[in-house]
Amino acid sequence: MTLSKTSLDRRSFLKVSALAGGGMMLSFGWLAGCKPQEMEEVLGMPKDWYRVNGFIKIGENGLITIMSPNPEGGQNVKTGMPLIVAEELDADWNKVEVEQAPLDTDNFTRQFIGGSQAIRIGWKPLRTAGATARKMLINAAAQTWQVDASEISTEPGFLVHKASGKKAHFGEMASLAATLPVPEDVPLKEISEFRLIGKSHKNVDAKNIVTGKPLFGIDYKKEGMLYAMIIHPPAHGLRLKSFDATEVKSMPGIKDVFQIKSHQDDYERTFFDTTSFTDLVAIVGNTTWEVMLAKKALKVEWEEFSTYQEKRDWNGRKELRAIPGGLEDEQEQLQKMNIAAKSARTVRKDGNPDAVFRTAAKVIERTYNGPFLAHNCMEPMNFFAHVQGDIVECAGPLQKPELTEQALSSRLGIPIENIHIDMTRLGGGYGRRSYAHWLIEAAVISQKVNAPIKLIYSREDDMTGGIYRPMYQATYRAALDKDNKLIGFHVNAGGLVEPPLYADRFPAGAVENYLAEEWIVASNITVGSFRAPRSNFIAAAEQSFLDELAETIGKDPIDFRLELLKKAKENPVGQNNDYDPDRYSGVLELVREKSNWGQVPAGISRGVSAYFCHNSYAAQVVDLKIENGQVKVEKVIQAVDCGLIINPDAAKNLCEGCVVDGIGTAMYGELKFNKGVPDRFNFDRYRMIRMSEAPKVIETYFVESQIDPTGLGEPGYPPVFAALANALYQATGKRLYQQPFFPQLS
Repeated sequence: MTLSKTSLDRRSFLKVSALAGGGMMLSFGWLAGCKPQEMEEVLGMPKDWYRVNGFIKIGENGLITIMSPNPEGGQNVKTGMPLIVAEELDADWNKVEVEQAPLDTDNFTRQFIGGSQAIRIGWKPLRTAGATARKMLINAAAQTWQVDASEISTEPGFLVHKASGKKAHFGEMASLAATLPVPEDVPLKEISEFRLIGKSHKNVDAKNIVTGKPLFGIDYKKEGMLYAMIIHPPAHGLRLKSFDATEVKSMPGIKDVFQIKSHQDDYERTFFDTTSFTDLVAIVGNTTWEVMLAKKALKVEWEEFSTYQEKRDWNGRKELRAIPGGLEDEQEQLQKMNIAAKSARTVRKDGNPDAVFRTAAKVIERTYNGPFLAHNCMEPMNFFAHVQGDIVECAGPLQKPELTEQALSSRLGIPIENIHIDMTRLGGGYGRRSYAHWLIEAAVISQKVNAPIKLIYSREDDMTGGIYRPMYQATYRAALDKDNKLIGFHVNAGGLVEPPLYADRFPAGAVENYLAEEWIVASNITVGSFRAPRSNFIAAAEQSFLDELAETIGKDPIDFRLELLKKAKENPVGQNNDYDPDRYSGVLELVREKSNWGQVPAGISRGVSAYFCHNSYAAQVVDLKIENGQVKVEKVIQAVDCGLIINPDAAKNLCEGCVVDGIGTAMYGELKFNKGVPDRFNFDRYRMIRMSEAPKVIETYFVESQIDPTGLGEPGYPPVFAALANALYQATGKRLYQQPFFPQLS
């Protein structure tokens, strides 16, 4: 039996209160003291936000309500997190209601989604919360029945005293339980005792989704609400000069046209206060159609700007960041990247790679490039805002509401305690909704017109407005001796405006002479988190290079990786290797078994890839063929190690989504710039994967594990790029070094 402390540190708390009409409410510290090692690296989050509080409410009728604090964007945390609480509470899942909590910084923190961390960070605190409520109900029943608490057991939703035959549902004891002391230690279930965890459960919102209930921000409406849209500069490197709204203001349904500033010039931006354009024109009217017509008719002048500086606070590190002026295009960007690569800084160095490369019998060198990518969430960016004096009411989809609220408070000059944000379901996130400048824009517009407004971005607004997956480049070199043995490994990687490198990941630790270098190029094109940040590119480059290296050496690509991992386990190089060779090897061995790796079906070309990120491991085998010049992905077999599985169907769905999303992005995703203007504005030119292009079959296998859950929403995304590239090489004889792949196949 595992005992868990109900109070993990001085910043957590547990408080019980009685509900009107009978029942209890338990407020608990979900994430006190939980600080994952990789979180700062993945998301650049502040160092002191690892605490989330929540509520369990038990009604006198036995109905249990569990508040879900994290935004729901399709990753199923609104089902998975309450399931963990319900498991330890020993609740009847059929009598559990799940409610989406609003942003509430008094009772919740880390109301974020991103980094595949929700289940991982919440695992023990969520279990502790449920177990605490269960223990208090047991103590209440013991007091009522005048027996020792050790004689009382639970079954789904009920308290049972077997010796006397007494039985009561949780609601009958909830009011008394609310008056009892919170126990210091509570027992947690053994994994073998789980009833809910490890079994599949339907998404709690599934019925509402398929029946079209208003769950999303785009559905949100309030009486008297006006509609607003913004106009931003048409190119990165331009700013607003002037506009003439004389004619537009007289158009039908138009209420006002004016300039707004989303961030003041002296505002100290934090990690997610990223936006290309702060000087905007706002148009407000009765309907979206009327506003869109006015937007097309408005006469606006723009001017090029020179270099300026932004104040930044990167997790406590203050800096002035220079933003270059100029209208960039792809050739200029590539030229700057090649120059920057020559003066890269060393991030990790093991052994003597310089000497090894000078004397090597053979050196293999390959360079990989990845373009800017647009997020293209299916639901357009939108938010409702109503500013009335010093009271703010907002509602909509966003990933980091707590951080956005802080920026909103600063911009409006209104205390945080006067701001209320309701969180709606996200119609796609993938990092894009972390940068919620449109919420601030909506509130500034509402404040100006003194009315409730709904700000809506068109697809063109979003695709031309910045926050892209960065443009990346990585050069890999391998040194071989006369016996074709790998003796040196070198990676030089960077991008606009962040590097994709993870210097301590595989194959670091497996090669005696290892060098990792990185660099960046400044740009006025704003970038941000994209599904599996940085890993989504570097995994593709690394795993493609390892495949080519294995072929050069004359080894099976899976055997080659396993041999390197064996070295990393038995005789590791360096002290900072951040992966577990056993878990990494485990997914490779499982995918080899499940794919019948050595028996490729006739007419099929096959590729493999494996990667570690977000604390989890994934390996994939892609089977494809080319018919009439078209790539047909017949099957993808994937093996995943993410620790203990909470909800198998949901986990499988996440992994399948990673595969389809990754194949589509690898084949078609691309955004280029011509004098600061993106070359794609909408889906007529920005190619997304089509239903007929998705794999015909996706088989997902999970490594059986009893370790605590690790990340899952992102780890299956990065490796599929290279598995696809390696399979395409087998089909065409052509190695692919540039994303997207589709233009190179014709």
